[in-house]
This record gives sequence, structure tokens and C-alpha cells, in this order.
Amino acid sequence: MNIQPENIKILHIDSNHPVLWQQLEEAGFTNEADYTASKEQIEAKIAGYNGIVIRSRFDIDRAFLDKAENLQFIARVGAGLESIDCNYAMQKGIHLIAAPEGNRNAVGEQALGMLLSLFNNLNRADRQVREGHWNREANRGHELEGKTVGIIGYGNMGKSFAKKLRGFDAEVLCYDIKPGVADANARQVTLEELQQRADVLSLHTPWTPETNKMVDADFINAFSKPIWLINTARGKSVVTKDLAEALQSGKILGAALDVLEYEKSSFEHLFTDGDIPAEFQYLLTAENVLLSPHIAGWTFESHKKLAQVIADKIKAVYSGEPKAAEQEKKVTGIGGFFFKSENPAALKEWYNKHLGLNTDNYGCTFWWIDENGKKASTQWSPFAADTKYFEPSQKQYMQNFRVHNLDALLEKLKQEGVTIVGEPESYDYGKFAWITDPEGNKIELWEPIDEAFL
Repeated sequence: MNIQPENIKILHIDSNHPVLWQQLEEAGFTNEADYTASKEQIEAKIAGYNGIVIRSRFDIDRAFLDKAENLQFIARVGAGLESIDCNYAMQKGIHLIAAPEGNRNAVGEQALGMLLSLFNNLNRADRQVREGHWNREANRGHELEGKTVGIIGYGNMGKSFAKKLRGFDAEVLCYDIKPGVADANARQVTLEELQQRADVLSLHTPWTPETNKMVDADFINAFSKPIWLINTARGKSVVTKDLAEALQSGKILGAALDVLEYEKSSFEHLFTDGDIPAEFQYLLTAENVLLSPHIAGWTFESHKKLAQVIADKIKAVYSGEPKAAEQEKKVTGIGGFFFKSENPAALKEWYNKHLGLNTDNYGCTFWWIDENGKKASTQWSPFAADTKYFEPSQKQYMQNFRVHNLDALLEKLKQEGVTIVGEPESYDYGKFAWITDPEGNKIELWEPIDEAFL
């Protein structure tokens, strides 16, 4: 937009970290707040504003949008936009702004913390010790090592959780409706494969008609073995009655729930609307259920991060002519040089003896620090002359380049007509893909799992 911030009036209807108000004010926007008026009272005056900042106080529906005649953007200080009639807003040309980047780390940490607490009975053990009971055998735990963790929904939150699982020696699988979302931290599979192999299921999906009541009896029974369930996403994705029955039957070994089917949009009135459903009463008393009040993502740090992301995105809407985008990093360095040899073992021994190369079964790794002070490595590897690894290239060598974002790069390369060989593969030390240049030389692309190498 070419409209100057000085002409933009923003209504804040929920309080947020002061950095949001401050930065918008410094940029020239006019801020006004109304944290107490009813939805009807806000509707009566919304035509006087160009932007609205909201968390979860009420839904923004068609009736509200029809009265917001001058609204140019809606900014929700949170990860999802399900409280907004997005299709109708977009028809009216209204920018929709959310901030999943702001609390993804907090959600990832919460999911991991809940999983470890569930595995090791930490809440129950703590309570028992405080009551004077020293029950070691009854609180024997499980280890995450060797387990398969299945993540459904591999966006900001799912990726954050997968990253936190590094170092636990667990296999991580992800399922998402979007293709090509896998990274070095998780292998993308079909829902069927995830249900066949998972020991742990962690939900990181938004609320949509497709995810509403997704985890029901049929869904749970499709898993080939009993699972632990972690839900830090949306409460309405899990049918509580079916969950309770699965916990009682042992089909679900334990559940950690930060969100509940019975939540109201404002989250504060869970116990004030009458009798507690029997299935929820069961969750409240079950020893293998861990509950928290929708606090995944609700940290002191994310409070500020969310506000900062929203401030940055609002300012970007009114930044005038867009600046030339900084070119996306593709290749970040030489990863290695591989070549064919008549006798790789003897050759490595020769290089070790005469040139002092510290060789192993893979060749020699050169470690160094780049100009930005980051760790870097270059691999020198001789391969057997009859290796199939260089195919379809007929050349005697193959280059390996380190890259910044392999999935994004592959999409660009496809659009540019570059030949991609085979399918990407993920290992403990990174994700790999292969392409050929115009002369048929095969090139290996490597996205290291350690971000220090990028």
C-alpha cells in the first residue's frame, strides 16, 4: 500500500506487550484501545478504524466485517486465524495477519516438556512424595530413545517440536496435507505409515473443518499399537469421549492436553457453565493424563515475540514500494568433493601417510571457520570405480554443496527446469538431494542438521 502510516487509525481490543503499541506509534500509526467494550459496541464504531488488533476476545464474522467499512487489516496476536471469517475478509480486500513465528518455540518446548513429564510420571510422583509416599516401582518411567514420534501438522509448531527432539535418538515422522514439508528433523510419510509406526502422536494442526473431531475412535483404532497423545494444538480436534474410552482400554497409554474440546474462545470460563461432562471428569481423575490451561506458547518470551512479529508485519503492509528482496541464500559453501578411485582404501592410506590427511572410512573431513565465524567442513572422499552413487552422471567425480533451505531450493529448481535425480533423503547429519547440470555432472545438495554449518 502507498498509504502513509500517519493516516492509519488502529483499534486495539486486547492488551498485548507494550512493544507492539510503542513501535506502531513510533512508525506514525494512530493507536486507540478499548479492552472492555462488548462486540456490539465495537461494531458500532469500527467503521472509524483502518486496522484492528485482537487476540481472542470475540469472533470477527460477516456482520462485523460489513460494519468495518474502512478496515484494511486484521492482526491477530496469535498463531491461528480461525476466529475470523477469513474468506469474507479477503473478499473485502482486508489483509489478515497472524504471528505463528512468535510462539512456535514456546509451543515446541511445552510439547516436549509434557511428553517427558508424561513418560516419567513426574506430576504424579511429585504429588505422592509431598503426601509422604515413596513409590519408586509404581513410577517407573519410559525413555524417549528408540521411540517413533509422529507429528501431524508440520508447520511452525510441528517443526519447532521436531527440532526439540534432536539428541533423544527417537525417529520422527511427520504428516501434513502439504507435500514437501519435511526437513532434516522429520521424515514426511503418509497418515497410514504414521499410524502403523508411531509410539507417540503430537498434534500441531490449526482448527479447520477437516481437523474438527479428527481424533475420534476410528482414528485412534487405526494405530497399530498403543500410543501416547500430546495435544498443544486445538481442543476441538480430539473427541474427548473417544479419548477417555481409549485411555480406559489402554489403546492410548497416556495423554498430555494443553487444549480441551470444551474451551470457550476466551478460555477463562471452563468450569462455570454447568455440570462437567463425565468423560472430562474421567480426565480430571486419571493418573495418566496431564492437563494445562492452554499455556503452550504462553511464555514471557513469546508475549514479546508475538507483539514484535505483529508490529513488523503491520509496518510491512504500509512500507510503500517494496524493497528489493535480499536474494535467498542457496549454496553456502563447498560441502565436499567425491571422485572415483581404483583402490579407495589404498589411496586413503597413501594420503594419510604422505600428506598427513586424517582419513577414515569416508575419506577426510577438513574443519574450518568461515569469514562469519561459523563452523564449516569440507569432505574429501574417494569412491570405488564401479560406484553407482554418481549415476546418472558418467563423470569420475561429484561435487557436494552445502545449501540453506533444501526444500525451498528444490521447488525453485523445479520451476527453473533443473533435472532432479531421485528423492530427497534425510539422515542424522542432514538432508540430501541430487541434481545434474547441463553437462550431466551430478551435484549433491546438503542441508546440514547443525544450523551452525549454514
